[in-house]
Amino acid sequence: MNAKTVLPAVAMTAVSMVLTLAVVVMWLGTAVPWPVALIVGLGIDGGWLATLAYERRLAGQGDHSPVVTGVGWFFGLVATGVLVAHALTAETSAGAWLAVAWLPIAAKALWLVHGLWERTALTPLALDAIRGIQQEARDEAAVARARLRADAATEETRLTAVTEAGARVAHVQAKTAETLAGAWSTLEAARDGKDTGRALTSVTTRVTPGVTPCWELPVWGPTEPVPALETGPQLANEALDALVDEIRHSETPALSYREMATRFRAAGHAASEVRLRAAWKRVVA
Repeated sequence: MNAKTVLPAVAMTAVSMVLTLAVVVMWLGTAVPWPVALIVGLGIDGGWLATLAYERRLAGQGDHSPVVTGVGWFFGLVATGVLVAHALTAETSAGAWLAVAWLPIAAKALWLVHGLWERTALTPLALDAIRGIQQEARDEAAVARARLRADAATEETRLTAVTEAGARVAHVQAKTAETLAGAWSTLEAARDGKDTGRALTSVTTRVTPGVTPCWELPVWGPTEPVPALETGPQLANEALDALVDEIRHSETPALSYREMATRFRAAGHAASEVRLRAAWKRVVA
């Protein structure tokens, strides 16, 4: 795996060192004897190579020296400066020489990348563990997304069913209300009729003696269950009226008939629904 980074760095270093040596010999060879120019070129390349070798030794030991790194970059900059100066003073092919002047800096950058690769390299076992963790995380995310989509679809289906059921209930309630309204109108017409009102009054008088000879419409709504027979002694009308009035005004505002009847029976009193309602009407009137 290290060959992916070390081979380009080695190749770039070799090319830049050869190029630097050749440029120094050609450039300085016209001003000084060529052995001197060769020594100068080898000095630049040798200093660069020595610092690079020492830096690689420290990296192999897990250590790092900023001084050595700085010296290495210094030799790289010197080599680049020599190449740039030669390119600017060359009479021919100045652009070509200037185009390759960046090779020493590029070689140092490749060695820097190789060092970062080595410091962050992991063993195959660690890489397998990381891949396993990532795959497990992807699996959990996929399952969570599938669960969310399924929950959303279920909730949408439930809301649709509830909405449809509510619409059916509303339709039935509307029809029931219409039917009850018709029945109420029929009962109202029957009560207000001259002949039917007299007939109903005569019937209710014989069935429940003592009630007001006026037929009342039934009360629509839930009623409290009452025992068929009174288990306690029957109260007189005056005592029943006083008890109903006392319970009715036990709170402010006054209680409704249903609340009064509930408290009346919860207190242990006994009275039929007909007598209790008749007492209520007398009290309220």
